[in-house]
Amino acid sequence: MAKLKQHCSFCGRPENELKLLLTGINGYICDECAERAHELVKEEIAKNKKDFSMKIEDLPRPKQIKEFLDQYVIGQDDAKRYLSVSVYNHYKRLMHKPEKDEVEIEKSNIIMVGATGTGKTLLAKTIARILKVPFSIVDATVLTEAGYVGEDVESILTRLLQVADYDVKAAERGIVFIDEIDKIARKSDNPSITRDVSGEGVQQGLLKLLEGSAVNVPPQGGRKHPEQKLIQVDTKNILFICGGAFDGIEKKIARRLNTQVVGYTTIQKTAHIDRNNLLQYIAPQDLKSFGLIPEIIGRLPVLTYLNPLDKTTLRSILTEPKNSIIRQYRKLFDMDGIKLTFDEDALNYIVDKAVEFNLGARGLRSITEDVMIDAMFELPSSDEKKLRVTLDYAQSKVEKSKAKLLTDAG
Repeated sequence: MAKLKQHCSFCGRPENELKLLLTGINGYICDECAERAHELVKEEIAKNKKDFSMKIEDLPRPKQIKEFLDQYVIGQDDAKRYLSVSVYNHYKRLMHKPEKDEVEIEKSNIIMVGATGTGKTLLAKTIARILKVPFSIVDATVLTEAGYVGEDVESILTRLLQVADYDVKAAERGIVFIDEIDKIARKSDNPSITRDVSGEGVQQGLLKLLEGSAVNVPPQGGRKHPEQKLIQVDTKNILFICGGAFDGIEKKIARRLNTQVVGYTTIQKTAHIDRNNLLQYIAPQDLKSFGLIPEIIGRLPVLTYLNPLDKTTLRSILTEPKNSIIRQYRKLFDMDGIKLTFDEDALNYIVDKAVEFNLGARGLRSITEDVMIDAMFELPSSDEKKLRVTLDYAQSKVEKSKAKLLTDAG
């Protein structure tokens, strides 16, 4: 019996017409088909690869960046201006090619101070939408000094590498937002037999990242091991934006201004000070008093603050931004074919409760969730096509949630 000629499973040509025929488990492929497949794969990868390049003419100006932020974040104009200018300058710095005897532009890392729920993380997430550089958000609370349980500071860059699809050159031009920076403040000035491995130890480790140096990064995160392959990343062109609540720093500011957070003062020069928003007077020495080491404060030269949210601002946050909480719930119900409406009294009640709980914009979300949870459970399985949230409805749901909490506590 004659032996069957082998042929390419893709183009069908027999073996004797081909230079090379590769054998697979259940088929064959010739050298020409393999080459064509390789080109197609390269094209597909290039098509899906994120574009982190930008020309000078496409560079968004600070006003354009702020206008974009205004669509998603209510208020906080000072913080928006600082962020817009810093990001714009970062773009220009990346495009600047220093020549001999020319000025070298240094980066200006930023630190934002504001109470919880005022929009620090939201600003960072929103600005990522307009960027064409890799952007990542990391949490400082998981970091510890090298050699202790927790994450090394180098793991901050792991997420940036992942966002950049492990393109080191792109990652070296990126922006990193470090959240909860206040949680790594020096715990105490008192000497102790135990090391401050999650406070001052982390700050010392962050210094080399903030000022710019070549850092060995574990590509998958976690601890560095001798046998693990590391990727070297130069941080001199990475812009770092830090944010933190710095709970209690108002007392440090008040002490420096020779006034008090509450009460009266007879000192004439402090009469003009707005004691309801002492954060607007924040200075680097207040960060030092709080527990940040001078070296790290020096590497975060741009200091800005976020205003506390009043009732009017919270009311705007609830309904006005493009991705406001109320619009999100309307969209969720709309996907089930249900029209959701809110009475003005109900919206004002949600805002009043958020002010009462003092949780900022995050409080709006948790209270609205309490109001909507029963409807979100029941209505998708019913024939109801409309839901109107009245003041009585909102009150009954919030009170029910409170009663459950009291019962659970008892």
